[in-house]
Amino acid sequence: MLLIDCPYCGERPEPEFVYGGQAHIVRPAQAGGKCLRKQWADYLYRRGQHPACARRALRHTHGCGALFSMRCANTTTDHFLATYKVGEPPPTTAAPVPR
Repeated sequence: MLLIDCPYCGERPEPEFVYGGQAHIVRPAQAGGKCLRKQWADYLYRRGQHPACARRALRHTHGCGALFSMRCANTTTDHFLATYKVGEPPPTTAAPVPR
């Protein structure tokens, strides 16, 4: 069973968590209540993360209910480098070389 380290509760089984999207996405600034269509399309659909170093947001729904961020070294094997609280900077852990 896959264990995920919740920064609030410690290690818990993966079924307790729900994917919350990609972490550290900044909504485009709106000038006069509007933003450019290209900026909005980039925000919604074009995410430039490499699969070997993804950042995800997770919610511990069947535990503390907290939202937190996770840095994943490899999305195909779910090798996690670190989990950290929302608002904290991402850890500077160097990702291992993908095989």
